[in-house]
Amino acid sequence: MFNINLATIISRIIILVIAFTIHEFAHAWTANSFGDSTPRINGRLTLNPLAHLDPLGSIMLLFVGFGWAKPVPVNPHTLRQRSPSAMMWVALAGPLSNFLLAVLAAFPFQMNWLTLNDLYASFAAPGSAILPTPAGFLFDFITINLVLGLFNLIPLPPLDGDKIAEFIMPEKWNRSLDRIRPYGSVILVALFMVGPYLGLDFLGWIIRKPLGFLINLLIG
Repeated sequence: MFNINLATIISRIIILVIAFTIHEFAHAWTANSFGDSTPRINGRLTLNPLAHLDPLGSIMLLFVGFGWAKPVPVNPHTLRQRSPSAMMWVALAGPLSNFLLAVLAAFPFQMNWLTLNDLYASFAAPGSAILPTPAGFLFDFITINLVLGLFNLIPLPPLDGDKIAEFIMPEKWNRSLDRIRPYGSVILVALFMVGPYLGLDFLGWIIRKPLGFLINLLIG
């Protein structure tokens, strides 16, 4: 799915600029809508990619196929004063923006302007190709946005899913999660980096199956 060639790198640069920028802007815009000026004060209420892109996360996306942007700073106290669910909506806004981008990118397939034959042809394109084919670019765009959305819904910090789970889960469950929240980043690394070496396909359990379902739903 992620062959590294010049066409792939060009695709990912464009996807990086669009997907990450929209994701972080969605967080900032939603927080600002709930009365928290922190994102605006920190220059994050903008569609300027330079305000959102993280250098290491960008490099990871280009060469590994997955990365991250700079988190948008928000003031949870201000948000909760406005509404008990405000922090949840701010967190949810990022993944929802990625799902919406994937749906919009699937529109040419839905309208039969592009077909699965076009997509298969893009897979068979020579590795020396300089520019991505439209079908290949849109497939990468859809896939990466869906992966970003699904990954961020995992209920572990520092991912968006943690704040969503904190709002919807019973208080007793949240107290249990409080014990592991300080180790969220370590747990994520263990799940997705160490797990495969132990024969544990956490990526498949958590992301790959829903990803396959959504791709089939969007492009057939």
